[in-house]
Amino acid sequence: MGFFDHLLRDIRSVIDRDGGQNAIPPLDGALSPNDRLDGCTVIGEPLPGIDDVVAAADGALYLSAGKRVLKLSGDDLSTRTLVAEFDGEAGGLAIHPDGRLLVCVAGRGLAAIDPANPSPRWLETVDGRGLSGLLSVTAAPDGRIFAVEGSTGRTPDQWRRDLMEKQGNGRLIACGSDLGNASVPLRNLPYPYGVAVSADGGSLWLTESWAHRLSRFPLTADGLGQGEVIAGNLPGYPARLHPDGNRGFFLGLFARRTHLIEFVLKEDDFRKEMMRTMPENYWIAPALAGGADCLEPMQIGGVKALGIQKPWAPPRSYGLLVHLDAEGEATESLHSRAGGRFHGVTAACKVRQGVVIAARGTGCLLLHSGELR
Repeated sequence: MGFFDHLLRDIRSVIDRDGGQNAIPPLDGALSPNDRLDGCTVIGEPLPGIDDVVAAADGALYLSAGKRVLKLSGDDLSTRTLVAEFDGEAGGLAIHPDGRLLVCVAGRGLAAIDPANPSPRWLETVDGRGLSGLLSVTAAPDGRIFAVEGSTGRTPDQWRRDLMEKQGNGRLIACGSDLGNASVPLRNLPYPYGVAVSADGGSLWLTESWAHRLSRFPLTADGLGQGEVIAGNLPGYPARLHPDGNRGFFLGLFARRTHLIEFVLKEDDFRKEMMRTMPENYWIAPALAGGADCLEPMQIGGVKALGIQKPWAPPRSYGLLVHLDAEGEATESLHSRAGGRFHGVTAACKVRQGVVIAARGTGCLLLHSGELR
């Protein structure tokens, strides 16, 4: 980088003092830090790779973990039954209005499982390109199916590299209830992670992780209308959102944004050298879990004292679930701070017993008794 490049960067940092690295909003109001996630009940033994949870109309709970999809039943949700096992990692789940289970499978595409037919039907390509990176799926009341691919041609386990390369080639996929007539209504999205249809079927909601935003699009008979940004500067990287059964949503944020990471994303030479010379686990980047390896990058500011990680330390990983009302306003949140146990929240859904939460960072399924309003 030459002298004038350094000079221009410094001038921009003075003129745009509230942009870039200084734009991360504080956690306050409905997002004020707490330890409520750490007080949740753990359901059963840990499930490495747990990723998504979705509730069926009969009260059963489906979850994806590793290459398997499991069904949980019983009053305490402790009974686990294998529903399907795939060659790739199972990710996003949804229940179609006709009762089929929709599953995003890494490296393969979208599977539709009919309870009466053990052999799934597949959607594997759109516009001549494979669906290797599907993250989430949802179905509208009229049967239409929508899915998001975080990064075209890249599997979900490469999410950290996608962020550090500052990619933005995700897409929204739409198809009919029979998985036919697939199209791409939206392209060049910065890692779309979550997608959901509103309770009235009138709008499609979408999260974009690398843009830290939540958007809403009118859902018409012909497709999508003009979208609007509901939350444009979230304090973390949004994951999936699922309906709460009362016109609102549960939104998981799988990691917090930090000024150090924002700074590294601006320093191209350093970032490229870091990616070239260091193992991925030690990059200065978000993580689903952290604190167990002394070689992990840490920020100046006092991370540990007497061997205990401070809850207010700059977080390498974090646990955060947010409840949104029908207009997308945050009303309540559950946290597991830097020194907490349950980080990397990727999904949550409403069941009779309360709210079930997938904490991918520790492979735990959590139950929060009571309502989130």
